[in-house]
Amino acid sequence: MKKNTTLKILINLFFLVLVAMIIYPMFWLILNSLKSNAELYDNSLAFPIKALWGNYKRAWDVGLSTYFFNSILVSSITIAATVFLGAACAYGLVRSKSKYKDMIFFMILGGLLLSPQVALISLYKLLAAFNMYNTRWALIIPYIAFRLPFAIFLMRSYFLSFPIELEEAAYIDGYSTFQTFIKIVLPISRPILSSTAIMTAIFVWNEFLFALVFLEDKAKMTVPIGLSNFKDALSTDWTVMLAGIVISSIPMLILYLLMQKNFIKALAAGSVKG
Repeated sequence: MKKNTTLKILINLFFLVLVAMIIYPMFWLILNSLKSNAELYDNSLAFPIKALWGNYKRAWDVGLSTYFFNSILVSSITIAATVFLGAACAYGLVRSKSKYKDMIFFMILGGLLLSPQVALISLYKLLAAFNMYNTRWALIIPYIAFRLPFAIFLMRSYFLSFPIELEEAAYIDGYSTFQTFIKIVLPISRPILSSTAIMTAIFVWNEFLFALVFLEDKAKMTVPIGLSNFKDALSTDWTVMLAGIVISSIPMLILYLLMQKNFIKALAAGSVKG
């Protein structure tokens, strides 16, 4: 009995430490985003003498609003295309009767082995040849291409356990394959679609390399590369940059809060299948 109590205390302590390790960086970020640079340099762990909420307004006005809009636009198109194309391809692979479907699936999985850094020069030449360099499409198309293999891998596993009786009932009611996919399969697959959307959003929102190489125009830059410009534009105004980082993290928090229920369902379903 005493051994079990000790074990529970140790487990609780472990999780408390884990929570503290996760929360502390965000706490430090918000704390210092409300200070002046002098206060930050003096003691980064102290509370601000007076909270400078104006740092957030300044970060927004100095260019974050443009970067924010670009990131929202690029992320929205990429997520929508990745989720829909990934679901359509995964569903097709599961229901196809072709003897080559497994071979096609493994060829798609090969995309997971390709590092974005390896494809950088080839993509640069390709985008330049199609006059897409320094446009938002220069980010959207590579993002979709690099996220599709993982999305198909996730959703195919989910569709393998999808009850075919529902689809057969839809066919009897006169639905076509496309109608069945849109009206029956997709609505029931919300957990895995949400998981794929969240993972794609995190990748796209934080991606830096492609945005650095494929964009030159500041008016088209996304948040990660835009924030890196704060250093020159504001003569290293670190507290304003920290305020910008806090603002840029809000959309991902909102997205996760909105989709957490389905995300957890997908994880639970995966663990049961596993």
